[in-house]
Amino acid sequence: MKKIGFIIFFATIAVSLFAQKEARKAVRAGNNAYNEQRYGGAQAEYEKALTADAASKEASYNLANTLYKQQRWDDALKEYQHYLTLENQNPTKMSAAWSNMGNTFLKKKANEKGQAGAMQGQQPQGGGQQQQADNLKQSMEAYKNALRLNPQDNETRYNLAVVQKMIKDKEDQNKDQNQNKDQKQDQKQDQNKDQNKDQKQDPKQNKQDQKQDQNQMSQDNIQQILQAIEQDEKETQERVKQAKAQERKQKNQDNRKQNKDW
Repeated sequence: MKKIGFIIFFATIAVSLFAQKEARKAVRAGNNAYNEQRYGGAQAEYEKALTADAASKEASYNLANTLYKQQRWDDALKEYQHYLTLENQNPTKMSAAWSNMGNTFLKKKANEKGQAGAMQGQQPQGGGQQQQADNLKQSMEAYKNALRLNPQDNETRYNLAVVQKMIKDKEDQNKDQNQNKDQKQDQKQDQNKDQNKDQKQDPKQNKQDQKQDQNQMSQDNIQQILQAIEQDEKETQERVKQAKAQERKQKNQDNRKQNKDW
């Protein structure tokens, strides 16, 4: 019985090692596709890696980044959350995942804001704004979680400060809208119809101007963060290209040296 037990034990280890080897091979292929901006191919390789080894942290994290690149925000968020169930020991890597989730929620808000503008008049008012506000608050919480794990991440700290300002501006805007509504009701009670008709125009116009200004500020803040994120991604891609070029150069030098020795 002991002999059978040992056989099963070693067979299990062999299968596990083979699965890990296949997963690493798929991750490398996925990384190459990702660096070449072939995100569909990268996704397929990372999913293949996770099929071989469901505990592959690198495959999960890179898959989330690939889904983000394809603007599949909800799928990316789910995969970042899955990664955080696998990685619970490295604070820096966990912080990076939370920070990426903050970026993803911000992307969702920017995307849904555009959709809300395109669909204006086709949906009940308020629902889209509430969803955008939720994404903004979830972005803030994700950035906070990232900073709790890595307080030295100044880029995330900056993003958090901008998002908090956007939330405050939105809250102030809602307060002003409620005040304007109360003033309008008071005017209806105190003034006759003709006077009320003339005087309603100014508060309404002021309200619209104020809303447009604050919305423009919020949109500018979002674009500021997203442009910084895109710039960081471009710089990362450039560093990868330079590293690969240096690696090829070193390999060519090694080959020439080896041929000379022969």
